Amino acid sequence: MTVPRLTKFASALALAAFTIGASPAGPMTPVRQFVDAFNKGDAKTMLATCASATGIIDDFPPHAWMSCSDWHDSFVAFSKRDGDTGASVTLGTPTHVDVTGNLAYVVVPTTYTFKHHGKPVTQTGSTWMLIVKNTPVGWRITAWAWADGK
Repeated sequence: MTVPRLTKFASALALAAFTIGASPAGPMTPVRQFVDAFNKGDAKTMLATCASATGIIDDFPPHAWMSCSDWHDSFVAFSKRDGDTGASVTLGTPTHVDVTGNLAYVVVPTTYTFKHHGKPVTQTGSTWMLIVKNTPVGWRITAWAWADGK
């Protein structure tokens, strides 16, 4: 028995209506996942958003790393030495999400908050610039530079 064309059409239309609202993964997906995991202290999830080789420039020594794992280890050690706790990043609206083929250039204003020896600190006007690559396993962060605000 064959299904009438109208039934096939109705099924296809229902499927289309269901999936239109779905948001496909894009270059901002790993950026948001990284920040969400960072804010929760979930290193495993955070590191999974990065490619195995990720070039990083940041404001604390040694200022350059070639993996998110090495950056994270340095961040944890620096924060401990400096008396910083409770680090949290809030993403602003991206100013650039330029996709060319499987690469994206992303620029996002951020606010960074933490406690320095128990006293709250808020850095506004920081900028996070990233290169994100669409790989066979999804979008992954492959490079970033962080520029501090005030």
